[in-house]
Amino acid sequence: MKGVLWLAWRQQRLMILTGAALLLAVTGVVVWRRSEMMSLIDAAGWVPCPGWNGGCESVATADIMYPNSSGIRVLGALGLVLPALIGVFWGAPLIGRELETGTFKLARTQGVGLRAWFAARFGLAALFTLLASVLVAGLVAWWWAPIANTLDGPYWHDAAIYNATGPASVACAFFALTGGALAGLLVRRVLPAMAVTLAGIGTALVFVRYFRSSWIDPQTRITPGMTPKQQVGSAWSTGEFGYLTPDGREHSIRNVCQYSGEELRQCMAEHGFVARYHKVYPSSDFWTFQWIDSALYTGGAVLLLAVTLLVLRRRTV
Repeated sequence: MKGVLWLAWRQQRLMILTGAALLLAVTGVVVWRRSEMMSLIDAAGWVPCPGWNGGCESVATADIMYPNSSGIRVLGALGLVLPALIGVFWGAPLIGRELETGTFKLARTQGVGLRAWFAARFGLAALFTLLASVLVAGLVAWWWAPIANTLDGPYWHDAAIYNATGPASVACAFFALTGGALAGLLVRRVLPAMAVTLAGIGTALVFVRYFRSSWIDPQTRITPGMTPKQQVGSAWSTGEFGYLTPDGREHSIRNVCQYSGEELRQCMAEHGFVARYHKVYPSSDFWTFQWIDSALYTGGAVLLLAVTLLVLRRRTV
C-alpha cells in the first residue's frame, strides 16, 4: 500500500479500526444471544406459530420470544440508523474536512489528480461501508430467522427488520456515504455538510417509506358472506377492509356496516353485500419491495457519485 491509498488508509484507519471493533463486539453479543435462544428452543421442543393466529401462547413461548424479540429490535434499530451514521460521520467529513483544513494540498503537491485522490479516499470508505452494512444485515436476519413472523413479531414489514436486512439496507448505506461525500465537497465545511447530509438522508428515507406501498398492488383477500375471514398472519395489512357487491364493487368499512355478529349479517343483507375483502401484502412481497428500494438507492448513489466526479473535474479546489 502506497501513495494516495496509503494516505487514505492513514487518515481513515482510526474510524475503520474503531468501527471494526464495535462490529466485532456486536457480533459476539449476537452469537451468544442466539445460541441461548436456540438452546431454549431445542430444550422446549418449541415450534413457532407463524403469524398472529392465537392459541400459541405458552411458558416456552414467553421465555423464547420476548427477550429475543426486544434484542432483535435493538439490533435492527442499529441497522436502521447505520446509513445515517455512515453518511454524517464518515461521508460528510471524508472530503469536507480535507477542504476545510487544507490538508488535501499535500496530495496535490505530489502530482496526484483530484479524481485519483477522491477515488482512494472514497473507495476505502465504500469498502468498509459495504462490509459493515452486509454484516449488520446478516446478523439481524440470522438472529431473527428462527422466530421470524411469529406472534407479536418482529415481522418482515417492521422497520427494525425491513430496513436492517436485505439488499436495500446495503444500498441505502452506500447512498448515504455518497451523499455525504458530495455534501462535503460542495459545502466545504464539516459541520454544515453533516447537517445537509442528515437532512438529505432523512428526506430519502421518508420518501421511500411513504411511497413504498405504491410500488406494487396489494393482494385482495375475499371472504364470501359471513365465512370467517382469513387471518392476517405474516402479511402486511394495508388497513383497507370492506365489502363487495355482486358486481365486484368495493365499499370501505369506514363508510358502512361497522358491526359484527348478527348486526353485520343484517347490514350486509340490507346493502346487498355478498363478500368481505381485506387488502394485504403477503410476506413473499418482501423481496419485491427490497429490490425496488435497492434500485432507487443505488440509482441515487450512482447519480450523486457522477455529480461528485463532474464537480471534481471542473473544479481545481
